[in-house]
Amino acid sequence: MANFDEMAMLFAIGNIGEHERAMNVRQTRRKEIILDPFDTSDRLFIKNFRLTKDLVNRLSAVDLNTKILVTLNFLASGSYQSPTGNSKFIVLSQPSVSRCISEVVEALNRPEIFDKWVKFPSNLNELTEIRNGFYRETGFPGVIGCIDCTHVAIVPPSNNLNLNENENPEYIYVNRKGYHSINVQLICDSKLRVLNVNALFPGSTHDTHIWNNSSVLPVMQELHRRNHHNFYLLGDSGYPLRPWLLTPITNPTTNPEKYYNQKQMSTRSLIERCNGVLKMRFRCLLKDRTLHYKPEKASSIINACIVLHNMCITNNIPLDEHDIPEYDNLGMMENREILADNNRNLDLALGRQHREKIVTYLFQRHV
Repeated sequence: MANFDEMAMLFAIGNIGEHERAMNVRQTRRKEIILDPFDTSDRLFIKNFRLTKDLVNRLSAVDLNTKILVTLNFLASGSYQSPTGNSKFIVLSQPSVSRCISEVVEALNRPEIFDKWVKFPSNLNELTEIRNGFYRETGFPGVIGCIDCTHVAIVPPSNNLNLNENENPEYIYVNRKGYHSINVQLICDSKLRVLNVNALFPGSTHDTHIWNNSSVLPVMQELHRRNHHNFYLLGDSGYPLRPWLLTPITNPTTNPEKYYNQKQMSTRSLIERCNGVLKMRFRCLLKDRTLHYKPEKASSIINACIVLHNMCITNNIPLDEHDIPEYDNLGMMENREILADNNRNLDLALGRQHREKIVTYLFQRHV
């Protein structure tokens, strides 16, 4: 596991030391008793901050407990900044909470941290390990990731079209459900760990367009050019069928085709579970919470949540028993329409051939 001293090192910047010294003095202008979160039970601590006490201590080796706890509580609850600062654990002004969140989110987005916790496999050994994990978990051969998109609600961005305010028109963030959002592409492994995230596109962007601009697509294409045909992703019918991205069969007629669809969909459900766990753990991403930030800052918050989610998965931190997925608020939309994909007939034909091999393999093992 990566060393949490690296996170502490990122926070040890010159101007942080003088910032909000009073936060380390557990005093309050109110009469309520302020609890030390580290005095609560392990279960309550995880419920409020999503990480264990040990992980937080390692995350904050430099004396920055308050800043990190404020941010974790905000991400976990999806509350506004003022209630976060006035909770029974921490008492801070809204501007102080805002600065804490900005500093921690920025640190989690730095390549030294983000690339260590969110990374697509970079060699054949890593690919094989993930593929074997999928096969042990689902019995579906060759899978190295499940892909889908989910929407994270944001407040309507400014109508001022400039780089300081917003580089995209406001209306382009309105998704098919009629609310403003970021359309976030996720790829996960069999353990629900996020291997790749793309949180850069407005809500009206089609999933296929995000995939066509993904850094993972050329990696998958290169694998197949080098004759590594036994590695591919699973996606829903909104994605184009390719040798490196297998989708369900439209209107299956034979028993093998029906069984393939059943296995493909049950394996692909891992990405829905991943999204559910992510949003239940960090409720600021739920539709009814809505991120009150500019789109660029919202994207950074989404990335920070992904890093923390992967930390939790790696350390086997369970969700609280009351954190039951609210499926109506998870932001995944069924995608039936595929964008026009010209000059790809050969890739489509190869994808069909490859899918037919998998159909035959699965059915033979089934019977």
